[in-house]
Amino acid sequence: MRNASAPFTLYSTCPQSKAMPAAEYASRVEEAARWSEAAAYRGLLVYTDNGILDPWTVAQHIFASTTALRPLVAVQPAYMHPYTAAKKVASLAFLYGRAVDINLVAGGFRNDLRALGDPTPHDERYERVVEYAIVMKQLLDGREPVTFDGAHISVKNLKLTPAVPAELQPQFLVSGSSRAGRDAARAIGALAVRYPQPPSEEDELELRQTGLRHGIRVGIISRDDASEAWTIARRRFPPSRDGQIAHALAMKVSDSEWHKQLDDQPDGGEDALDPYWLEPFKNYGTFCPYLVGSHDSVSAEVSRYLALGVQTIITDIPAEADDLHNARHVVERALTAATV
Repeated sequence: MRNASAPFTLYSTCPQSKAMPAAEYASRVEEAARWSEAAAYRGLLVYTDNGILDPWTVAQHIFASTTALRPLVAVQPAYMHPYTAAKKVASLAFLYGRAVDINLVAGGFRNDLRALGDPTPHDERYERVVEYAIVMKQLLDGREPVTFDGAHISVKNLKLTPAVPAELQPQFLVSGSSRAGRDAARAIGALAVRYPQPPSEEDELELRQTGLRHGIRVGIISRDDASEAWTIARRRFPPSRDGQIAHALAMKVSDSEWHKQLDDQPDGGEDALDPYWLEPFKNYGTFCPYLVGSHDSVSAEVSRYLALGVQTIITDIPAEADDLHNARHVVERALTAATV
């Protein structure tokens, strides 16, 4: 069972720049950030990959649009040295008196990495994530110069200035559904984030490995009436032949464990009397499963994940403010039930 005394965290997700014209993007980021803050989420996940804007620049725009929200910045070690990432955390803390959180990603699309001249195999990329996080965390700690000699990263007597106050230190998350990803999260004391399978398919013993904190990324469309929720869901994510082809192509160039796990799952959904729904993922409408239905059914599904020890949920990009408020509602119901 989930430890009821452990803190629970909600993040939402920032819109992606490739999904809309440049003239609309800044206002959509502002909108999603303000909605998330109004719904009392901790932060907003900001993606990184070869085809979208720099997440640090987007994080700065989120700061300008909110007062307390924490950007959860995706950090890919192939893109920058850990000193550079730590310096960005310190610079934002110094300028704004605000904190970011860090979501370390190993990179699941091989073609993106090859374009950067990076042929590092899957499991070794997570070994690199561990070294990267060790150096970055020691720099942010700031108590003494950092010396580290690893297989992927080496530094000698490196000091970060300005120092980051204790209250502005980031929380670290690691994305990855594979054993290598979970091992990396455990090694650096980070929270492991994955795209979940249905609760009944989750490996409870694997999730309860000593020292592993974990969370999930999942879309939530919940309303009082299940038919209303499903009407909204099917309007937002209609079947798409082009999307199915794009999904199939993505599967061919990805070595990500979660891609394979989710692709092997049945679609679920309304016809299967199941809140767990994969049609958006399999039609390339989004990268995560969805939980769709009445507040009662979705809250019950969230409760099953909480019983597996989930401590954090990152919801999908919100289409409207009600998405965030309704998701918070079902999560709070599930958390209340867990403490009774």
